[in-house]
Amino acid sequence: MKIKLLFPWVIAAVLAIAATASAQDRRDVRLADEIADAVLGYAQLSIFDDINASVENGAVILTGKVTTPYKKSDLQKRIERIDGVRSLRNDVDVLSVSIYDEDLRYRVARAIYGNPSFWSYASMANPPIHIIVERGRVTLVGVVSSNVERMLARSLATGLGELSVTNALKTDAEVKSN
Repeated sequence: MKIKLLFPWVIAAVLAIAATASAQDRRDVRLADEIADAVLGYAQLSIFDDINASVENGAVILTGKVTTPYKKSDLQKRIERIDGVRSLRNDVDVLSVSIYDEDLRYRVARAIYGNPSFWSYASMANPPIHIIVERGRVTLVGVVSSNVERMLARSLATGLGELSVTNALKTDAEVKSN
């Protein structure tokens, strides 16, 4: 008999926890949207930087790579000011200063964004293909419309004096399915 009386309370407790978790998920989604707006609104970010954020129960983890130290600290300050951020771990790496890497960044950017297939991307306020160069190694990150564009971007980034090219570009379809 006690089991039958206890069972409705267990269901009520589970439902209450699920409702609380659902509300927290909605707050995390709202917070993630605000963080994305803060990052995209930061005028100092360029196609040579890549920032990612994850949110869980108000705890934010920033990852990625930037070309100068002040960008890392500026982004941290911007995100800490957002209402709902309980804690922030800034795991953004600052790329080393290298004339060779800087020159390679611009060569890859000119090759990709100078190609007629990518002119529409080049005219965007926040172009979707980011070029990360670290010690002569190129990584392409971001989103393109198709697999053909992904392969073309990789091809254009090859043969410019880089040690390697990693193609981490995703298609719109891959992003929507996640």
